[in-house]
Amino acid sequence: MSQISPKFVTKKDMSLLEDFADLNSRMNQEGFHYCFKHYSSFKEIDDQEFHKLRKAYLSAAEKLEKYIVDKAEQFYMGGDVEFEDESL
Repeated sequence: MSQISPKFVTKKDMSLLEDFADLNSRMNQEGFHYCFKHYSSFKEIDDQEFHKLRKAYLSAAEKLEKYIVDKAEQFYMGGDVEFEDESL
C-alpha cells in the first residue's frame, strides 16, 4: 500500500483518512456486519461513495436475510409446498 505524502494532503483529507482508519479498527473489533448494521451510521464520514456503498450493503443484507427467513418459513410451515414425484 502506498503512503500519501503529508505535504500534499489537507487537514480535512487527513481527518477523513483518520476516520477510515478508525472505521477499519471498529470493523475488526465488532465484525463487519455488526459494524454497519448496529454500531453506527458513520455520519461523521464525509464521503459520498462510502455512504452509497454502505447503504447498498445494508439493503442487500436485509434482502438476503428476508429471502432466507421466507424460505425457512416455507419449510417449517409446510404451507403451500407440493412435492414432485421423484420416481420419474
